Amino acid sequence: MFTKAFWKATGERSVRTFAQVLVGSLGLDTLGIIHANWSEGLALGAGASVLTVLTAIATSGGTEGPGITETVRSRQ
Repeated sequence: MFTKAFWKATGERSVRTFAQVLVGSLGLDTLGIIHANWSEGLALGAGASVLTVLTAIATSGGTEGPGITETVRSRQ
């Protein structure tokens, strides 16, 4: 958890989660399934992103990666 590779992988995962939730919420709004404007979509994405980082920290015990079974390799 205290490596640059861990935080790089966690940051990448967090950005992907943010984008997926934002696109998903706006897409579901377009289909009329839920009603979410841009500010609500951004808030949902930010919340999911924070949860992603917290999950990575909580599951990092014993591994170098942000996931339970992952090992992040640094490129040299």
